[in-house]
Amino acid sequence: MLNNLYIENIAVIEKTNINFTEGLNILTGETGAGKSIVIDSINAILGNRTSRDLIRNGADSAFVSAEFIDLSSSALDALVEFGFSPEEDGSVLVQRELTLSGKGKCRVNGRPTTVSVLRGLGEYLIDIHGQHASYELMSPELHITYIDKLGDLEDDIEAYRSAYKEYSRLRSELNKASVGESERNRKMDLLRYQVEELEQADFYVGEYEELTERKQIIENKEKIASALNMAHEYLNGGDETDGAVQQLELAYDTLYGIVDCMPETDAIAKRLQNAVYELEDCRDELLSMFDITDAETESLEEIEDRLDLIYTLGKKYGSTIEEMLDFLDKAQQELEYLEKYDENREELIDACTKAKKKAEKLAGQLSEKRQKISEHFTTAVKREMTYLDMPNVELVIRQQKCELNHNGCDDIEILISTNPGETPKPVAKIASGGELSRMMLAIKNVLADKDNIDTLIFDEVDTGISGSAAQKVGFKLKEVSRTRQVLCVTHLAQIAALADSHYKIKKSVSDGKTYTEVTPLTHEGRRDELARIIGGVEITQATLDYAEEMLSKNN
Repeated sequence: MLNNLYIENIAVIEKTNINFTEGLNILTGETGAGKSIVIDSINAILGNRTSRDLIRNGADSAFVSAEFIDLSSSALDALVEFGFSPEEDGSVLVQRELTLSGKGKCRVNGRPTTVSVLRGLGEYLIDIHGQHASYELMSPELHITYIDKLGDLEDDIEAYRSAYKEYSRLRSELNKASVGESERNRKMDLLRYQVEELEQADFYVGEYEELTERKQIIENKEKIASALNMAHEYLNGGDETDGAVQQLELAYDTLYGIVDCMPETDAIAKRLQNAVYELEDCRDELLSMFDITDAETESLEEIEDRLDLIYTLGKKYGSTIEEMLDFLDKAQQELEYLEKYDENREELIDACTKAKKKAEKLAGQLSEKRQKISEHFTTAVKREMTYLDMPNVELVIRQQKCELNHNGCDDIEILISTNPGETPKPVAKIASGGELSRMMLAIKNVLADKDNIDTLIFDEVDTGISGSAAQKVGFKLKEVSRTRQVLCVTHLAQIAALADSHYKIKKSVSDGKTYTEVTPLTHEGRRDELARIIGGVEITQATLDYAEEMLSKNN
């Protein structure tokens, strides 16, 4: 669960530290006080898209830190999969810094990571249901995910998608292969020319480096020969002078002659002897270098012509010889494939047909399971919505066949009727804001056991509701919070009165700057806040008494 949230320089929040608890955590405050900023900060931690506009005016950067404890098994598995491990106490610290330059930083347990990793990990830590989430219901293409999640169809979907991916690959290859004869002949002519040009060039890996080295030797042959001669003479000596080899040999002989008299010179004598051997090797290698330079009989013009050919063909087939040889290999394979077009096409058609049949079979099996699950889904969601003061609601899952796609062969949409006698219609045409909120809460409750996420956030789930409906939404949130941590932003006293922990978000102005603070409330503070929500500007003793009664009744 989310144990601690630290926010710095996010919008009107300069600095605040919030310690959340188990159960139902409620956040309230005046409109515009900054409740949404807390949710925006959590969204940033979850790797969601952010804007530089979130950074507080006058600050160069903003920072959010979240500590999670008592992670679920799926969250721990995801953590390991992304290359991290929890701290010794089992906690995980996720941090994100935003900067005006756009070069933000992300960390998990102090180690640098990426926004995409935060996003992947966040899917196992927190599920945020905001006002926008209700509008998922107005996007029919998303309805299929509810059915799949309720039915635990992950394995079936993975098997189908694997088959569909193979079918799509073969279909794409078949489409590419099914070109007109004239186009195929044109392609083969081009490939033959390219293959012939590269085969005649007869390049080999490392040739460019060898040619460049030989060119350097030829261009500097006199300079090289002079240096080799001088170095050899310094080592081997000339007609009238001894070289380094002879000098070291004399030094060795001299010391060796007194080893019996002075044993400690033996070690130095041996080192001199090793030095003689080393210098003799150097002298012999220099002699072999004379042979190498003498063997360079190619003309500079021949080498430069070869380098020019590498450069010219490189502009067409690859910047390096390795890339050109790779191009040649692929061109030869494609040419061979086109030359055997009829034979290959028949094989491809057969493979594509088999792959389609397999995908269709798996899609059909998936469709049958979805049909059975849909009945359970509508029954369960309707039961939840009936409890949430929508007793006349009717739900229907419209499941129609469609062309094979990523999700199978089903086009699924939830249809709803909120009044008796009305024919169920698409959600977008029927449901109000309050009905959408309750419907989404109902679906969340039905799917709660499938998510395996420890923390649920409901941002203004009370939109468009009041009275007994609000009371029941609160009871439902309280019910969910018995097995999961719930954070809820609300404007309704009926919901706030049910909190296990209550936080007030308050905005103030000082020295021309706006500040927002998040404060955990005591019992007295909760009473005053409930009275404010109920009574507005003027808070009477009767309002305070009623707020106290609400707290006593619900806690």
